Formats: sequence, C-alpha cells, structure tokens
Amino acid sequence: MGKAGLRALGVAAALMMTGWAGAVTMPQLLALRALETGEWELRGRGEGAETRKLCVADLRQLMQPQHPGPLCVSFVVSDSAHAASVTYDCAGAGNGRTDLRVETSRLVQIRTQGVADGAPFAFAMEGRRIGACH
Repeated sequence: MGKAGLRALGVAAALMMTGWAGAVTMPQLLALRALETGEWELRGRGEGAETRKLCVADLRQLMQPQHPGPLCVSFVVSDSAHAASVTYDCAGAGNGRTDLRVETSRLVQIRTQGVADGAPFAFAMEGRRIGACH
C-alpha cells in the first residue's frame, strides 16, 4: 500500500475513533434545542399507521422512536437549527437512522428506519407536543 493509501486508512481510522468516542452518549442536538419536553403524540403516516403517546423528558428520545428507554450509542450525521440526522446502535435490541425536521417548538416531522427486535422497520410520522406528562 502506498503513502496515499496509508494516509487515507489513517484518516478513516481517526474519523471512526472520533465518531465512536463522541457517540457513547448522544450530544444535545441544535435541532432539539427549540423543542419542548412533555407529552408528545407520534402519529404515523400511511395505511395501517398507528398513533402513540410518549412522555419526553429528554428530547433525544425523539431521535430513536422505535427504541424507547435508554439512549443508544449514536453518531450524528447532520445537525442544524431545523433538522438533524442520527444513526444509532442499541446492541442486541437493534439499530436505526432517524431524520428529524423541526417545524415549530411543538411540531416535528420524523423519518426513521432500521431493525428492532430482529425485524426491519421504516416509518414516517409527525410528532406533536400535546401537553405536560401525566
């Protein structure tokens, strides 16, 4: 392998290490800063879509809607004031990618796909804050 190949390999390894080192906990995303915690209703789109309610104490929960509970190991793909994309791995429980677009402090559009409990999933949903958690 030539010098250019070794350099590229070194850069790739550094990027992977940096990504994983910062991935142990999902950082506070810029896109989530404008949102409010509380009870959120996630309404699926399409035929057979379901609606569910979620008490959101940590807004990062919206980035892994198919894997509720503790935050998984994640990697931020992109983050701006109005949109964020994250990939995450929940070990044996599965993994996913979520793209979130902020419309207002109480309304978001979410697209997520991955594997949960050994089965693939892909959803588009609207998230709307509906009040305080009960």
